[in-house]
Amino acid sequence: MATTPRRPSMADVASRAGVSYQTVSRVLNEPDVVRPATRSRVLEAISALGYTPNRAARALKTTRSSLIGMLTDGSALFGPAETTTAIETAARDAGYSVVLTTVGADDAGCREIGAELLSSGADGVLVVAAHEGMVPAVAAVARSTPVVAVSAQAPRVPGVEVVGVDQRLGAHQVVEHLVRTGARSVVHASGPQDWFDARARLDGFEQALEEHGLDGAVVGPGDWTPLAGYEMTSALIKDGLPDAIFAANDMMAIGVLHALHEHRLRVPEDVAVVGFDNMLGAEFLVPSLTTVSQPFADLGRLALQRLLCLLEGRELPAGTPRTLPPRLVVRRSTRPERTH
Repeated sequence: MATTPRRPSMADVASRAGVSYQTVSRVLNEPDVVRPATRSRVLEAISALGYTPNRAARALKTTRSSLIGMLTDGSALFGPAETTTAIETAARDAGYSVVLTTVGADDAGCREIGAELLSSGADGVLVVAAHEGMVPAVAAVARSTPVVAVSAQAPRVPGVEVVGVDQRLGAHQVVEHLVRTGARSVVHASGPQDWFDARARLDGFEQALEEHGLDGAVVGPGDWTPLAGYEMTSALIKDGLPDAIFAANDMMAIGVLHALHEHRLRVPEDVAVVGFDNMLGAEFLVPSLTTVSQPFADLGRLALQRLLCLLEGRELPAGTPRTLPPRLVVRRSTRPERTH
């Protein structure tokens, strides 16, 4: 009868390496105090046995679990998905594991979901793609655990720190680019206004319109999907098109492009189109999509760094930004900028 596989222990490592249990512990926690030859034998034993530290046992000794909780709404949208991946990578590089918990749009027990995340033993919590529907869950964890929200603005919860990408600046860059191409009228197909990033993009758009004296309007809000962009653009075609349409994200921009193509309108000759996110494949749309690229990898590292500073009671290193700048990527869906 086959035996059930058993997870190797520190005692197994010590036995194989011919050292004491305490020496294995030092190699794992204070490697510099162990002689190189001994350290090498222990590391070889760890590799051969496939040993991994028991986080639960470590937490009992140190009161730290080396777990980071991540609260998301389960969205498959490009921006939140890329941010989540970036944080997981940064956490792993820093020696932490991530416990992912989702808050669905229809979840009535948000506070209970937050409490469940705390019960996992997470040292701190990162909130990705923050919006109003997540506030009860955020409030439940923020009472007793350090929380950092990856967002354009803080949820209305005391004690929550924020890091993010400057969404207002991204929208401002879009309008400035369109002005330089000669556009005189722009419509913003807005995203859902319970999302903090969508609000910030709308704010940046409206501020830029006022600064440049541009004729502009806002339609929506949409729900980030191509269908929303398609329906908004179909309505605009009936009522009269602007020189340019700025969609709240690239998915909505896809719907915009489809509606214009369906009505045999040329992009950018008849209408210019701009998205936001620079999602995978944006350069392969026809025409390739002008959009705003967000530094998701840098954002993930910054979010984790800020949370670790909170856990360790220290400030971010001098000169570390709380907000990262986006970058406008100009492609063929907008007209060339004028040189004079």
